[in-house]
Amino acid sequence: MHSILLSGVAPRPIALVSTMDSNGNVNLSPFSFFNAYASKPPIVAIGPAFSAATGKAKDTYLNIIETGECTINSVQYSMVEQINLASCEYERGTDEFVKSGLTKRPSQLVKPPMVAESLFSMECKFLENIPLGRDIGGNGNLMLVEVVRLHIAESAFVDGKLHPQRLDLVARMGYNWYARAHGDAVFELAKPRWNGIGFDALPESITSSDILTGNDLAKLAGVKEMPVRDENFPHFPENMNADSLEVELQADNGLGALYAVRNTPFDRRTLHRIAKVFLRTDNIDMAWQTLLQEPK
Repeated sequence: MHSILLSGVAPRPIALVSTMDSNGNVNLSPFSFFNAYASKPPIVAIGPAFSAATGKAKDTYLNIIETGECTINSVQYSMVEQINLASCEYERGTDEFVKSGLTKRPSQLVKPPMVAESLFSMECKFLENIPLGRDIGGNGNLMLVEVVRLHIAESAFVDGKLHPQRLDLVARMGYNWYARAHGDAVFELAKPRWNGIGFDALPESITSSDILTGNDLAKLAGVKEMPVRDENFPHFPENMNADSLEVELQADNGLGALYAVRNTPFDRRTLHRIAKVFLRTDNIDMAWQTLLQEPK
């Protein structure tokens, strides 16, 4: 169950948690049972479970209960091997900063240090721990902490906003798998500006398509109101030229594809293939007008 759950509930952000016991011994440990749950006030949570085999509590859990403080630090791709080393189950009192070669950075409002190599760090105060399923032998914990100060590297910003390519964060998946939030793995998707017409408003000739995917249909269903067919569509510029349908489709040139078949009767499959090109290039209006050309 543990492996299956962690494989399906993924990718998960990694909290690199620094704590200190009452004697001043520092501990550093990564947790992928971690997320943010409120922003006013900013509250995040980690899940330091007791050992399923021995029932032993993790040093992170013991230290936070004992002192009420921690820091939570981001994990960049450049740190993954050091984080892996910090995850070893060393004896209580061992300083994983030393073992992993990571650098301590003094905090301002709490005693545990931050990780200097992390681009995003949070100083946190303990709020409460919620034991999970103890009455049925459960070993989980949900530790809620309040973020009392943020530290963010200037290099993580682009135009005043935190940028995923600069953060280069790593996430945990199942077994020995990780994910890197960088490069082509990161994409933008704007939130809807209005309530779309929804799938239930799409004509059956569109929803039954074997060419248009669920993502394609969602773009069509995201319009504010059902489009009306433009009798003058398509509008071709003067002196327009086009290659064959297949060449234009491969080039993601929807208008060129329409031009290539302008002298032949439109059929549903061809129109759906052309509309898919317009959708791929986020030209929703052209996609709709293409689909509305289908003979009734």
